[in-house]
Amino acid sequence: MTKKQSKEAESPLKILRERLNLTQEELARQCRIPLRTYVRWETGEATPRPTIPQVKALCRELGVSIEELPDQFGPVRE
Repeated sequence: MTKKQSKEAESPLKILRERLNLTQEELARQCRIPLRTYVRWETGEATPRPTIPQVKALCRELGVSIEELPDQFGPVRE
């Protein structure tokens, strides 16, 4: 099965970011997260282990409370 054929939901983090019309680079820079790290979180390539300042920055920049910040940053694979 090709990637296009697989059923894969979008990353919850990507959905929040795109609502604000931010690029991955813009959000990563604003949150002081290395771009490659952020990309790996959003694509599910790496397990997110953000620092407390990064969590605070993500909440602030995305306009969400900590409770609204998704537990899983990457796509949910079925």
